[in-house]
Amino acid sequence: MMSTAFSGPQSGSLKGQFLMAMPGLADPHFAQTVTCICEHATEGAVGVIVNRTHEYLAARDIFDELNLRHTSKAGAMPIHLGGPVHTREIFILHGPPFDWDGCLVVTPRLAMSNTMDILKAIAGGDGPASAIIVIGCAGWGPGQLEGELRENAWLTGPIAEEIIFSAPVADRWHQALRLIGIEPSLLSEQAGHA
Repeated sequence: MMSTAFSGPQSGSLKGQFLMAMPGLADPHFAQTVTCICEHATEGAVGVIVNRTHEYLAARDIFDELNLRHTSKAGAMPIHLGGPVHTREIFILHGPPFDWDGCLVVTPRLAMSNTMDILKAIAGGDGPASAIIVIGCAGWGPGQLEGELRENAWLTGPIAEEIIFSAPVADRWHQALRLIGIEPSLLSEQAGHA
């Protein structure tokens, strides 16, 4: 992953935005998900789901497999399921600092990294104050995400770091929708077109 500076949302880019699945989205990989879009360009988009965690796996399992010494607090961190792509890769969605190898800055307060230096720091209790460990990611080819938006599969809104790092996982979809002024219980499963 190459380091890049945050330049603000580019015209048509959803980088730095949440995607909230509409209730009618039938794909089981994305039903009722909140996805943080980390990069979006003409070549496609990549993001990580922030409201699903692995039922049995915790960070200690990853640290042990990689022979990383870890604190009990770091070992207890949940492992998030970031999406159906690159399911054998580890990503870290985190707040400052952003000086890790391969750090991709998403917004001025959020970045994604996937290198050993940040994982080792998190294991030892020296990583960013705010971070989640994610396995896998979500990816879209050129024009694919734009097509799904036209089909009303997603709602979009600004990323809220407090939802990613502080809200209970089960509440994140509801909170992300309320952030853009939508009451989840009032959403219809039927898509409409004007």
